[in-house]
Amino acid sequence: MAEKTVPSINTESIEEALHRLSKKPGVKAWLMLDRTNGAVLKTNGQISAIRPARSSNSKTSLPSPTGGSFSTDVSVNTNNETQAAQELASMVWSFLSTAGSLVDEIDDEDELKLLRVRTKKQELVIVPEAKYLLVVVHDTPPV
Repeated sequence: MAEKTVPSINTESIEEALHRLSKKPGVKAWLMLDRTNGAVLKTNGQISAIRPARSSNSKTSLPSPTGGSFSTDVSVNTNNETQAAQELASMVWSFLSTAGSLVDEIDDEDELKLLRVRTKKQELVIVPEAKYLLVVVHDTPPV
């Protein structure tokens, strides 16, 4: 049996492709996640507009000041974006793990190549690569 070789990843070509992707009409956002643990590597777009961050320790949506001082609007928005990206990444990671288990149960010699989740408002396209996962969120195309 021949070993699979992992193609080398050219970061410049990835950056260029992601830049082109973010300019496509209908693309709302994208996330790049680490393949091994689901950590957010990069994001683009307003993820909190797709799914606002939800604090797990508070039932209110008001930000709580830290260190006795209030943050500026910019850092609150940045923190909200970061939290929203991490929460979305966690949900995608869980969904991908479950879908991967399904594929393994059906045929352990097969592998998951692409997931598409379409809703009335948007579509998520999840592409698992060797070292990362690419998640693209775009408008649902008209029927």
